[in-house]
Amino acid sequence: MYDFHDDRWIKNIKQIRPAQKEVMLTFDDGPSRKLHPLLDVLKEKEVPAVFFWQSRLLYKQRPWKRVIQEGHVIASHAHNHKNLTTLPKSEQYKQIKTSVDKIRKITGDNVHYFRPPYGQYNEETMDILKELGLLPVMWQIAACDWENKHTPERIVANVVGHCRPGSIILLHELEQTLTVLPQLIDTIRREGFEFALF
Repeated sequence: MYDFHDDRWIKNIKQIRPAQKEVMLTFDDGPSRKLHPLLDVLKEKEVPAVFFWQSRLLYKQRPWKRVIQEGHVIASHAHNHKNLTTLPKSEQYKQIKTSVDKIRKITGDNVHYFRPPYGQYNEETMDILKELGLLPVMWQIAACDWENKHTPERIVANVVGHCRPGSIILLHELEQTLTVLPQLIDTIRREGFEFALF
């Protein structure tokens, strides 16, 4: 299994890193029921984001049109969030290709970016991404929002003290994340950072 700091990952990450004093918000594991209110906050705060979606959760009835219309990016998080390193290459390919195809079919847009479930990948994953023309995207800051359901204020603390120019921030479409998202955005801005996409 590759380390997140492996040279191949870093090379890819550097190609998409935002400019100086800019950070990127990313949301994993959607689309969820929290998507509409999350988009409301992002719209009010004028912040773009990247949504890494499990294609099994994507239906035409989901507000994917709004995501695109409001300037956000939809990317792949595989089909159903299996740890790719536990799968043979053929199953990894199916997980990734199915996801990309479904997102494209529903939205009409090509998918350019992929984040492996659990951040786990291996050489075969990389070969598949290259074959499918997908750029892998990891993160520099994990908000650990999934661990802080009852203490959402810790989500802000987990992020703000670690922001650096070009940081990619990992969040999830969760109630506790929604609760602190306005505060998180405002606090990051007070630290002198703005928000950007690829």
